[in-house]
Amino acid sequence: MEKSQNIFGIRAIIEAIESDASINKIYLQKGLRGNLYYELDKLIKSNKIATSTVPVEKLDRLSKNNNHQGAVAQISPIKFYDLEVLLETINKKEKTPLLLILDQLSDVRNFGAIIRTAECTGVDAIIIQKNGSAPVNAETIKTSAGAAFKIPICKVDHIKDALFLLQAYDIKTVAATEKTDTSVYDFNYNQPLAIIMGSEAKGINPSVLKMVDYKAKLPLLGEIESLNVSVACGVFLYEAIRQRK
Repeated sequence: MEKSQNIFGIRAIIEAIESDASINKIYLQKGLRGNLYYELDKLIKSNKIATSTVPVEKLDRLSKNNNHQGAVAQISPIKFYDLEVLLETINKKEKTPLLLILDQLSDVRNFGAIIRTAECTGVDAIIIQKNGSAPVNAETIKTSAGAAFKIPICKVDHIKDALFLLQAYDIKTVAATEKTDTSVYDFNYNQPLAIIMGSEAKGINPSVLKMVDYKAKLPLLGEIESLNVSVACGVFLYEAIRQRK
């Protein structure tokens, strides 16, 4: 299995960004200064790359005690797709589009499990946000059973950007949320559709909820108020498959 790769050194990371490498996250030592660092900082901001300020001990571990110069980047083992280009391809297929949007899901194991289910249910693409989302790393790929290499994953600056683009392609959106009376089983999946799942802690962002076309919820008959997001996602996807069959 291909694993995430850590690269270290400010110049090496600058070159990786300029080469359009898919970077999950950059770890920086507090207090970095100098022209080369400012060049890196400018690239990080312009490309909206997630960063984290960490103790030097963590950088030592990530770089295996090599000369990291206060910066280590985690490179994704997969290449991400451009959403608009992918939608053009999806639009030419005979099947009714089915996409999945993950609004800042944070747990890599949940992410991997969802990727696996999405691939098994014929989802055309998964859309995630650049910042605040779980990375596609070695653990994600392991949990996905390799499905991360088989299904297109797109990164967007903000989930709302994806919603605007989907509207332009006449693809409707349905949010998985308890803030509705419509059951997951009463919703019509026989249309071009993107299902939106929220984060483990906060659910779907309120600004995103305001933009969706539909909302649907899972019936909960016990005392626990929510399901694991990967389980909930599986219910939505297989109900879509059931209706479309």
